[in-house]
Amino acid sequence: MKTPKFLIAAAVGIAITLAGQHTFAQGIDSTAKKVGHKTASIAVKGASAVTDKIYKGKEGPGGETVYIDKKDRKYIVDEKGKKVRETITAQSKAKEEATVETKYYAETMLG
Repeated sequence: MKTPKFLIAAAVGIAITLAGQHTFAQGIDSTAKKVGHKTASIAVKGASAVTDKIYKGKEGPGGETVYIDKKDRKYIVDEKGKKVRETITAQSKAKEEATVETKYYAETMLG
């Protein structure tokens, strides 16, 4: 009769240990992804700064540096290390239009 109680206690102990390791492994996995994304972002930004031109006077939506490649395409590097091209033109145009509207409003209202 002592053997079944011992086996149940051992099974419960193993189950708790494995469940604890699973949540610990998830924490390691998400941290590893964050480190990988940051490393990729820094590597791409470094390579872009060496090989491509920096577009002075313009910045990305979050204040990021804008780069210009060999084919005169403008892009930023996101937090995952990807080169993003589409958002710059749309957001830059919207920002410029807002600036023009603000200047027009200031000129008309203030004389």
